[in-house]
Amino acid sequence: MLAVARPRSAVPSALLPEAPALRHILDARQFDRQWLDTVLFPRAAELQRTPTSRLPSPLRGKRLFYLFYEPSTRTRVSFEMAATLLGASVTGMDSHEHRPEDERLEDRIRVLNEYPYDFLLLRYHEEGGAARAAAVSHVPVINAGDGPGQHPTQALLDTYTLWREFGRLDGLRIALVGDLSYQRSTNSLAYLLSQYTGIQFYLVSPQLLSMRPEVVSHLESRARVEKVRDLHAIADQVDVVYVTRAHSSRFEHAQRFEADAGRYAVDRDVLARLPETARVLHPLPRGPELPPELDDDPRITCFRQAGNGLYIRMALLSLLAAAQ
Repeated sequence: MLAVARPRSAVPSALLPEAPALRHILDARQFDRQWLDTVLFPRAAELQRTPTSRLPSPLRGKRLFYLFYEPSTRTRVSFEMAATLLGASVTGMDSHEHRPEDERLEDRIRVLNEYPYDFLLLRYHEEGGAARAAAVSHVPVINAGDGPGQHPTQALLDTYTLWREFGRLDGLRIALVGDLSYQRSTNSLAYLLSQYTGIQFYLVSPQLLSMRPEVVSHLESRARVEKVRDLHAIADQVDVVYVTRAHSSRFEHAQRFEADAGRYAVDRDVLARLPETARVLHPLPRGPELPPELDDDPRITCFRQAGNGLYIRMALLSLLAAAQ
């Protein structure tokens, strides 16, 4: 088994600087690396070390409402558990319980603001929904996925996972693999990781599903970026493979237009080429791009990654509560 590295930047909570006041959680670009390294990640790590029976209750008497326009498992359930463990109550509406055309988003948010909720967790089917909600909300809005735009709390848990696994973030060589055009998780992760020094990004995707030009431009101004179409060709050069879902009809359509078939899945050959210290992340749910028969390899990190999401979301909620 591979040993999990201890983050080098973890410090006792009593020595942490005060966190900046959070109003909403909308965009990965609102967080800087100093705050991640010295506030959020140590707070999450402290919560992760604390037995459930001894957790504090900073959200006692608080209420969270979730409003999802798209289905979710990990994001919704981990936020529900995070809020509950810290003392809050949770209620909400899932995507099958309402239709977008029934009412304007802004009107729904204004109505919810008339009730004594303390947090609104929103997953919207179109980019920009979280910002629209925050513009009319008097209570914190948390972006739980914004169409093809961003998913900031996913990126925060992904970055925290790397921080825990490697004990550092500077200098990592990271392959982002799959559909990079419509993947909000990779958009947000790219923005977060670009704040660290010496990062090498490999963007591995079909040409039709390349990462958005504005995100690539941002990365190129801060890090080394290489576009490739064959994960196997670079597997021995990376520390991290972040693979996204590649079993959609959109992905199959994009591959049909390639002159030479690219390879965008993790298989036994990729694992044989990966360094022993590498890690493979996936935001889940997965398809054939990360087959379950590989799960016995300790470099497959997706389930530890999902578990880390609980503690990042606990830390975020406690910081939001402290700012109210």
